[in-house]
Amino acid sequence: MSSIHKRPDGVWRARYRDEARKEHSRHFARKADAQRWLDEVTTAVVTGTYVDPKTARTTVRDWCETWMRGYELKRPSTVRQGRVHVRRIVLALGDRPLSAVRPSEVREWMMALKSEGLADSTIYALHARLGHIFADAVHDGLVPRSPVSRRTSPGAAKQRPYVATTEQVWALYDAMPEPMRPAILLGAFAGLRVAEIVALRTSDVDFMRGVIKPAVQYPNAELKTEMSRTPIPIPLELAVELNRNPVQWGSPTIVVGVIGRPIAPYTLEEAFRRARATVEGLPEGFRIHDLRHYFASLLISKGLDVKVVQTRLRHSSAKTTLDTYTHLWPDKEESARAAVADVLAARADFLRTSARSAQ
Repeated sequence: MSSIHKRPDGVWRARYRDEARKEHSRHFARKADAQRWLDEVTTAVVTGTYVDPKTARTTVRDWCETWMRGYELKRPSTVRQGRVHVRRIVLALGDRPLSAVRPSEVREWMMALKSEGLADSTIYALHARLGHIFADAVHDGLVPRSPVSRRTSPGAAKQRPYVATTEQVWALYDAMPEPMRPAILLGAFAGLRVAEIVALRTSDVDFMRGVIKPAVQYPNAELKTEMSRTPIPIPLELAVELNRNPVQWGSPTIVVGVIGRPIAPYTLEEAFRRARATVEGLPEGFRIHDLRHYFASLLISKGLDVKVVQTRLRHSSAKTTLDTYTHLWPDKEESARAAVADVLAARADFLRTSARSAQ
């Protein structure tokens, strides 16, 4: 419902009620301007882009505070990362009304982050977080549309992971403190992540059947996805090696410290860094997590297809596997060429045989 009335002082008062029956009004010197404003409001309501004028003044900082309160329900490690991202976003755009942020400002912020020397992956993550925040603001009716899109994206980092050689993997194994050596085996031959490695319990491994069943990550938290809980088959030789610590120390976890007790990721990573420094050819930034790349390369080199590799790495989709490891699969160009050549050769043989028969 809307209307325009002329006040005694000659000013035109335009007013309307929104879907919540709340009245909004503005005053204009000319009736045409009042009508134009009402037409714009009506169009916004019909197209679903209407936003309460007071709500539209909500700042990025105010909305981020509200958004984080809802985000607190997620896993502690996820919440910590969210806080880090939100802190950056508020620092750059906090005082701006949500409705005033433009795509050009988002692109400008991306360039500023790049000039600070942040890694491409970090910039991409911040852009994704801002997009998530604005998408929720749209869903909540605070803004009609988001200024974050593929056009403002800095693009994901496209960097091929370093794949250790088998010799480097065993050199790392030998350089690690003996109670922590199973960590190398779990990373390179089962593809476990750091938080999964230190939390892997003896009860999570079926030593007789040769199966690892990841169930928790440090510090005894559930794994993020159902795919992460996919059982991992291992050879019995690896099962025997993994059982050495529980037999020697009676430990509840597979990986232990020098006194036979469970350890935190930080302790393992510190020992790994010292071991890495003794291995020739490993880049300085090589991490325990990068042993997963060796595991992937090992599977691919044995001719396993992308779905099998995806399952063993417990990726959420085959796309993730292909995006990371496409370059490791054997070049199919020669195979494709050979397939066509076989058909042509068979045709030529047929024609020659037919010609001889005709003679």
